[in-house]
Amino acid sequence: MRIGLTVGESLDRIDALADRFAFVELGIAETAPDVDRERVAAALEAADVDLCVHLPFKQVVSTPVPAMNDAIVSHKRTLLEWAGRMGAEKAVLHGTVRDPYDTGQRDTFATQLNRIVTAGQDAGVEVVVENVGHQKNGMQLSVLGDIAEEVNAPICFDVGHAYMEEGHDGIKRFLKYHGEQVSHLHVHDVRRRGDTHLPIGAGEIDYDLVGESLGGFDGTVAVEVFCDDRPLLEDTASRIARTFGKPFVASGLDASTTEQ
Repeated sequence: MRIGLTVGESLDRIDALADRFAFVELGIAETAPDVDRERVAAALEAADVDLCVHLPFKQVVSTPVPAMNDAIVSHKRTLLEWAGRMGAEKAVLHGTVRDPYDTGQRDTFATQLNRIVTAGQDAGVEVVVENVGHQKNGMQLSVLGDIAEEVNAPICFDVGHAYMEEGHDGIKRFLKYHGEQVSHLHVHDVRRRGDTHLPIGAGEIDYDLVGESLGGFDGTVAVEVFCDDRPLLEDTASRIARTFGKPFVASGLDASTTEQ
């Protein structure tokens, strides 16, 4: 299990905060190919971290319009090719659709997801679809899991998003039926009143449920806490490592051995 840090689109956060982590998850803009590749590469090298990316999310993945769907896939392919050239390991994709309650569009979403995952494979990047069912255009949690399994798409399971949508029962149910598809985790704490992306321990989520449901998890874990306080970020990393029975490893946080 490797623990990394989400940094949004900020290269400065890589410079300031990433050196204790195994990788960064960099948010890329819709115009990512225009980003200074040398600046990105220099920041990664200085911090000695690997790269994952988060694809832009303002545009949904699936609409009822075939020509728009083709354009969405084409654009995602361009971004994934850029990510591949930068050496990105994974790319996070929000599981969104024009109208998530239109059951007739679920097959279209499945096709779109499969096309984007395939584009990632062609670029050497693993596309992981993220649950955002608590948002207006987010595909419902259980439906997303079923579709991801149908097209064999790896999942980015955002624990906080799942809690906001369906509480602890939703977390347990999803991981019971779809845990084997989870390749990437987003970890942060939340409160049902609307506070999100808090350090673990500051909110309401029982992370022991995640550890119990994903025993032996050997994927990537991204700390998605929206602050620049190094001790809080590292405490969240330490807490999630302990949840899986792993030690806190200060250099790289590569929790690879069982805690004694």
